[in-house]
Amino acid sequence: MLRSSISSGSTFEAVAGYARAAVVEFDSYAEVFVSGCTGFDYASMTISDDVATQARQCFRNIEEALRKAGGDLSHLVRVRYYLTDGADFEVLAPIFGEFCGAARPAATALVCGLVDARMKIEIEVDARIPRDPKTA
Repeated sequence: MLRSSISSGSTFEAVAGYARAAVVEFDSYAEVFVSGCTGFDYASMTISDDVATQARQCFRNIEEALRKAGGDLSHLVRVRYYLTDGADFEVLAPIFGEFCGAARPAATALVCGLVDARMKIEIEVDARIPRDPKTA
């Protein structure tokens, strides 16, 4: 079993001692644990006030981490949604379906506070990405 980390390039990862994702390689698959992703666009270091826009950016950030691990959203097995306002769920549910509908992962949604008042949603996922056992 091999373990590696994926970085988003954020300096905060070093400060807080975490990685965007941890990848654990097995013979025929990799388990990928993606840290909570928020609606920040890391290229511009901006975040929208709109919860739907934030959710879509969360998924773009997740997709990038999964791409670096050799996978995509179709490999999701678990997703956790952290919302600051439960009333947003009605707007967000169709967006969740847009990005997760093909994989149909197990899911949980929680209402909680987040570390930055601008953040309205954070999404954390786990994925299982098949590997060719002949090349592992």
